[in-house]
Amino acid sequence: MSVQTRAVLSAILFATALWLFLIYLLRYTLKALLSYHGWIFESHGKMSTSTKVWLSLVKMFSGRRPLLYSFQASLPRLPVPNVDDTIQRVSDWWEEYIYLRGRGPIMVNSNFYIMDLLYMTPTHRQAARAGNVVHAMLQYRRKLERGEHAPVLRALGTVPMCSTQMERMFNTTRIPGIETDIVQHLTDRKHLVVYHKGRFFQVWLYTGGRHLLPSELETQFQRILNDTSEPQPGELKLAALTAGKRVPWARARIKYFSQGSNKVSLDSIESAAFFLTLDDEPQGYDPAITRSLDSYAKSLLHGKCYDRWFDKSFTLISYPNGKMGVNAEHSWADAPIVGHMWEYVLATDCFHLGYTEEGHCKGDVNKGLPYPTRLQWQIPKEVRESLTSFTAIDLMQIADDVDFHGCLFSEFGKGLIKKCRTSPDAFIQLALQLAQFRDQGAFCLTYESSMTRMFRDGRTETVRSCTSEAVAFVRAMEDPSRLAIFRKAADKHQNMYRLAMTGSGIDRHLFCLYIVSKYLGVDSPFLTKVLSEPWKLSTSQTPQQQLNLVDINKFPQYVGAGGGFGPVADDGYGVSYIIVGENLITFHISSKFSSPDTDSYRFGQHIWKAMVDIQALFKPENDKKTVEHSKHVHLENGKKHI
Repeated sequence: MSVQTRAVLSAILFATALWLFLIYLLRYTLKALLSYHGWIFESHGKMSTSTKVWLSLVKMFSGRRPLLYSFQASLPRLPVPNVDDTIQRVSDWWEEYIYLRGRGPIMVNSNFYIMDLLYMTPTHRQAARAGNVVHAMLQYRRKLERGEHAPVLRALGTVPMCSTQMERMFNTTRIPGIETDIVQHLTDRKHLVVYHKGRFFQVWLYTGGRHLLPSELETQFQRILNDTSEPQPGELKLAALTAGKRVPWARARIKYFSQGSNKVSLDSIESAAFFLTLDDEPQGYDPAITRSLDSYAKSLLHGKCYDRWFDKSFTLISYPNGKMGVNAEHSWADAPIVGHMWEYVLATDCFHLGYTEEGHCKGDVNKGLPYPTRLQWQIPKEVRESLTSFTAIDLMQIADDVDFHGCLFSEFGKGLIKKCRTSPDAFIQLALQLAQFRDQGAFCLTYESSMTRMFRDGRTETVRSCTSEAVAFVRAMEDPSRLAIFRKAADKHQNMYRLAMTGSGIDRHLFCLYIVSKYLGVDSPFLTKVLSEPWKLSTSQTPQQQLNLVDINKFPQYVGAGGGFGPVADDGYGVSYIIVGENLITFHISSKFSSPDTDSYRFGQHIWKAMVDIQALFKPENDKKTVEHSKHVHLENGKKHI
């Protein structure tokens, strides 16, 4: 080619390449600009400097008169998110599928309870006790919001537990939905909603920029107790909507409580710090009254089915004899979280706030506070009829079917079990297996809850306590070598519990695989079977003294009674146990009266005997230790004497 031809061709190729380069540069620059989405997250009516610059660049690179398809090649493709980002934004499967997607009643079936001090009541004045407890809760909330609470530590007080669940303790409500509920958590709210004899009252918790003092809260609660006004039509049993099936409640909420005074009043309840019920029937443990603990438990778990707002993160319950208790919704957190708050509250109530000689809250009485405000309702006839007919009947059938028994095991406690060189939890779990076999004549799938809070956002894992080693021990109770078999079973249980706590359990892994299989449409007979088997024995240990604010060796009367939950299986038992100090273990046992095969009181007797029988295995060993210890003491005394 001639020099002139080569020059022309080179110019054409260069110009074409430059043109294509500029086209693609403009296209990818515009694509990069259109990938910016920060503008969509900015407040309405406001525009940041970066967004203004971005907007100018987009206009410049878009051309003067773009056509319909001018931007097609520059639009970014729908991105595949970063896996870490997806994990951060995906809803909690456990929370959603185990709790929030459940369409049945949460009363009894999901909510749990925590009792007051077991042996003593600081004051018998209802309004005063509620005043101190509510004030202590406000102190706890303030410290929680400021992050001033010390972290919960395990493993010799060194390993921190995750505190995420604590964030939603206050100002939180489970909102019903058609397919799934949601947990609504709001920022600091300055009021409380109180229920008393069918009326709802709003009480402000602040005055002059500070919390109401205990004496001021007592005044407000006493005003409510003295109020003789009647409930509005439908108001008495309104809270039964939160106790029943979720879909009817969701539909009623949308249809009847989304506007007007009903919406204002419902918003007041759902945005309140928490819910307080001033009950009108005394409860509590009384050794002189047969099965008083059983009645107390049922009152806390379900009450009259319409006097607790079961959707709130927790309902504080105050009794006319000064006793207190808590009913907690389960989706937002597990029992140890509520227990942490409750320990702080009881210690603050008894040892820091205190009462006058007459049993009133300390401090001046401020009668200038505005009176509590009645919430206003206009409840339609169809809602009133449902609350007084089939809804109430269905709920009472659930409540009346709960067979509860509280068992205070005082033969021995953690102190003696540790002397046997075994884990107290393993000891109790094997006692439960022995009791189950004696009660039913068969073994069953057993659920024990274990914390996984050593991991961020950890909740629970399952320990399957009915192991082959546990079965072997129960069958070998008449075998002379049964102590060695017990130790093998106890060691196995303790190892499984440790695996569960350190993230090596199997049930949450299987659960995630099951959820993924459903998303992918892959049928897994194994996962379906293994996750559908009923837990006929569901157990849980509620930790005590997480804060160590009270030395129960010095103050043995200031011990909590723990708490419990309803039966998980129709023909099984629910057992919550609390190791209280060195010498007491409390058992909260639930089952259903409708099951001909279960009896909570009978099961409690089996547990008692199983505990004693297992401890008897160690008597020869302990007796030998006692003799050796006596010889040692005698020898030492002899040396001192010489």
